[in-house]
Amino acid sequence: MPGVYRPQGDTRLLCAAFHDANLPPGGTVLDIGTGTGAVALTAARAGAASVTAVDIARRAVVTARANAWLSGLNVEVRQGDALTIAAGRRFDIVLANPPYVPSVVDVDARGPARAWEGGCDGRAVLDRLCAAARDLLTPGGTLLMVHSALCGTEESLIALRGLGLKAAVVSRAREPFGPVMRGRADALVRAGLLEPGDTDEELVVIRADRAITDH
Repeated sequence: MPGVYRPQGDTRLLCAAFHDANLPPGGTVLDIGTGTGAVALTAARAGAASVTAVDIARRAVVTARANAWLSGLNVEVRQGDALTIAAGRRFDIVLANPPYVPSVVDVDARGPARAWEGGCDGRAVLDRLCAAARDLLTPGGTLLMVHSALCGTEESLIALRGLGLKAAVVSRAREPFGPVMRGRADALVRAGLLEPGDTDEELVVIRADRAITDH
């Protein structure tokens, strides 16, 4: 559907990290920022007992529901703020592709832009997600989260480890700038987030595990 964030390099990297993680099947899964539902469907195909996919955009929810139906997979797709919807629930696996593109200046993201606008430093949603990660996971549960290194890999690791989670970067990839990044490259250079002439960015997948004994 027009206006829905299509699977791109970050989606592919997150799906690959999920497969490489060799997590046991039969768990409960939360997919944050589902978009077309690509990551949620990957988890469902891998044998998840249940998959809850959340996106703030109505068009994304409609698209993800349609894709799940066409694939014959049982995925619950809900619209709204994922951390609000998931409050009080715990999952064996949390998969997240949150908005992380630095806006440099404050913007009121609307429409498709909500899929990528991450606030001035790119961490508006990332910081909330890191802070909630432990409470989202069952003991022994795993978070896999993808974002650009431009918005602070170390910041995410420090925040997750500060909650007692075991956290590390498990995947990295260089991704050429898309239209959004190309359009604000000069502003990101002025903000010190890019070097002049940069045409790609590093994407990372961070894995965070809650200890089985952490109750």
